[in-house]
Amino acid sequence: MRFALSPEQLDFGTSLRKLLDAGQTPAAVRAWASGDPRPGRALLRQLAGAGVLGLAIEEAHGGVGAEPIDLVVAFQEFGRAAAPGPAVETAAAIPALLQALPQSDLAARWLPDFADGATLGTVAFATPGRGPVALDADIADVVLFVDGDKLCTARRTGPVRSIDPARRLFQVAADEVLVEGEQVLDAGAAAFDAGALAAAAQLLGAGRALLHASTEYTKQRKQFGKPIGEFQAVKQKLADVLIGLDLAEPLLFRAALTTTEPTRSRDVSAAVIACGDAAYAAARAALQVHGAIGYTAEYDLSLWLTKVTALRTAWGTPDLHRARIARALRDETLLERALRGTA
Repeated sequence: MRFALSPEQLDFGTSLRKLLDAGQTPAAVRAWASGDPRPGRALLRQLAGAGVLGLAIEEAHGGVGAEPIDLVVAFQEFGRAAAPGPAVETAAAIPALLQALPQSDLAARWLPDFADGATLGTVAFATPGRGPVALDADIADVVLFVDGDKLCTARRTGPVRSIDPARRLFQVAADEVLVEGEQVLDAGAAAFDAGALAAAAQLLGAGRALLHASTEYTKQRKQFGKPIGEFQAVKQKLADVLIGLDLAEPLLFRAALTTTEPTRSRDVSAAVIACGDAAYAAARAALQVHGAIGYTAEYDLSLWLTKVTALRTAWGTPDLHRARIARALRDETLLERALRGTA
């Protein structure tokens, strides 16, 4: 299998990068963190105009009906720009959730407005050990809660502190039950995988941005009369970051190409772990090569450092995803043994 983007996909990513750069994204992120979502929403509407928010939405619901790999291309650029807002939820998780409910009219009711950027949505999942938490529930137009075999609208009940000020988290409680039954379990699993895949792409894009910022800074910062980028130890550290990012990319593309169970969840989890670890290594290296200025909130590097740290566990901890991989491999082994026994 060939894990390489087509010229059209590369051009699409380049056009999104230019759009995000022109949108003064760091200023929009800071405004979002301070409670002013207007610049961020304007940026998201521009992206919607380029078809980004409708990539995963079927044409029947006003979307583009693109492949998951196209969504991965877009979310790498989201991560590279550290763009604010519930884009993962609006453009990936909720479309997957609603379109997997064939007996419901929710997709026809909401998704056209999601595709054109008029509506932002967010979603929370029931998790053991803590209450459901939704991103940007204070500004989202639609807040959903997947609780086992129930899909509900939700209301926010209180803020939750995040290491990333631009990730405004809120505890939510179930309100009206929209759909109930076995189909919600399957739809919820599809939504979680779609969200996790988009988050992995964001992490990889953020890692690339951090590596670029670090490389450029090492050409400027001097010690002992020469740029620190000339020191072998610095070169080796950044080379290790590049290798980690490059090795994570095929796993991300592989997960985007896997659309059915039982391998979908396994491949998504592998991508989340690889992209999360690679981006976190990029963040640590960036902080080290930047020195004291890297710690300051006023310096734009902090937008990516906090984003990576928060996003790494936003769609499941590494332990959760390793457990999913182990469970899938165990099930495959048991199936293989059963087939051999009956052969």
